[in-house]
Amino acid sequence: MPRGMEVATEASAGGRQSARERILETAYELFSRHGTRAVGVDRIIAECGIAKMTLYRNFPSKDDLILAFLDRREQLWTRAWLQAEAERRGATPAQRLLAIFDTFEGWFAREDFEGCSFINVMLEVGDFEDPVRQASVRYLEHIRAFVSSLAEQAGIQDPDGFARQWHILMKGSIVSAAEGDLEAAARARQMGALLLEHHGVATT
Repeated sequence: MPRGMEVATEASAGGRQSARERILETAYELFSRHGTRAVGVDRIIAECGIAKMTLYRNFPSKDDLILAFLDRREQLWTRAWLQAEAERRGATPAQRLLAIFDTFEGWFAREDFEGCSFINVMLEVGDFEDPVRQASVRYLEHIRAFVSSLAEQAGIQDPDGFARQWHILMKGSIVSAAEGDLEAAARARQMGALLLEHHGVATT
């Protein structure tokens, strides 16, 4: 998703961003581009131009900031961009499912393509009980739930099973794009069309 659209600025009555919003916006940019492990609190503070105590007053720990970042990512990446684009581009549930990969195609071609933050953060945290990892898994589940709802609308008998298959195509295409395959979205779309046809859903 174009990062210029990503961070909606929350202004105070005087028209200036709150300190919390400035911190979150800066963290969003850095975490999206470089990952949460590679970006330290000191870098966020330096780029924000705020005092360390101001950061910790708004986010008591780095994990709290990461959780806020993931929540913002779902709002802006999953809902305001991916879901909105799929619904805008497709007139039927099947078309909306395939439109996910049409949307990915432009994203993959961007020079600042950053991959899926939910996948990236999940893989950075090895502890299955860690709240940050659990949040990443939960946000991935929300994406799968969106796919499942489209599958149900398309009349697929096992929408959850289908959504898991479709999500594998989505995640696989993102990883392939990160490897440098600019045709990853088109390849995933072709496989998606075959999967829909296998389930008896017309794609035209």
